[in-house]
Amino acid sequence: MTEGSKILAELNDRSREVFRRVVEGYLSSGDPVGSRTLTRTMSEKVSAATIRNVMQDLEYLGLLDSPHVSAGRVPTQMGLRMFVDGLLEVGAVDQDDREKIDRTLGSNETDMGAVLDRVGSALSGLTQGASLVLTPKHEAPIRHIEFVSLAPGRALVVLVFGDGHVENRVFTPPPGLTPSAMREAANFLNALAEGRTLSELRSSIGKEIAARRREIDALAGELVESGLAVWEDEGGRYERLIVRGRANLLESAAEAEELDRIRNLFDDLERKRDIAEFLELAEEGEGVRIFIGSENKLFSLSGSSLVVSPYMNADRKIIGAIGVIGPTRLNYGRIVPIVDYTAQLVGKLISDRGKG
Repeated sequence: MTEGSKILAELNDRSREVFRRVVEGYLSSGDPVGSRTLTRTMSEKVSAATIRNVMQDLEYLGLLDSPHVSAGRVPTQMGLRMFVDGLLEVGAVDQDDREKIDRTLGSNETDMGAVLDRVGSALSGLTQGASLVLTPKHEAPIRHIEFVSLAPGRALVVLVFGDGHVENRVFTPPPGLTPSAMREAANFLNALAEGRTLSELRSSIGKEIAARRREIDALAGELVESGLAVWEDEGGRYERLIVRGRANLLESAAEAEELDRIRNLFDDLERKRDIAEFLELAEEGEGVRIFIGSENKLFSLSGSSLVVSPYMNADRKIIGAIGVIGPTRLNYGRIVPIVDYTAQLVGKLISDRGKG
């Protein structure tokens, strides 16, 4: 049981209702919610003074905050987390939203990248936030791996997959590399790679090198590790990160400080800083996950929230993720089912195409 859920369980009905109405009012308007506003909406007739006392107690517990000199309150990050975990009511996808998503995925487009590009644009349009789409990693078995020397300090690694797909990456090989070490590295990998996908090969390669260190030259071993790291460290687990809707977040940033935070967020995304950590979020379990503010390192400086869901192939393996970034006052109740529905549709589309 988290600290937030313990606090929520200990609140009486009145405190819980005040807290819920403050959060819902803030998520709806973005403005602090005052006691006089709540006197008109509470289920029981209570005075503004009574509500102010409850608000002060909730502030003391760390669930609400008083911005500036306003008499109204807004939820803290802990308050938002507690609301999302314990009080958020998530319904079905709105019919209009469902139809827009269905139209995006209902085309006969053969290029999956183009389809996911449209998904990103549709999500940012529907949610008025920014969308992230992590496109599927290539998981066909490997047929052949080759290292090619291009120039001193530059080499090319070529991956040929069983389905005919070819990937080439330029990287910096270990210094002092000889042509024989290159051949040895390629032979070592090709002997291991037969019938394996890239992720399967990568998971076993370290152990194999350690076990067979005497069989493979030290430089060849470094080449194997640095060549595969091109896929691991430079976005290779996923072919592409699609970001759409930057303008939505910039337009909603009223203050200069907030504008700078949003710009920093997108600078980080475009440089793919900490994206490896972000990718792991999708692999920690099925279903939609919500990250508020500093709960995720990538978004800690931007004061943003992330709603993300993985999508899976026909074998129930997670192959990508779909998410929406917005201010912490996102309409979670609407956006969570949109992200969930879109992720399920994308997974089904990819599974169906894999059978064809």
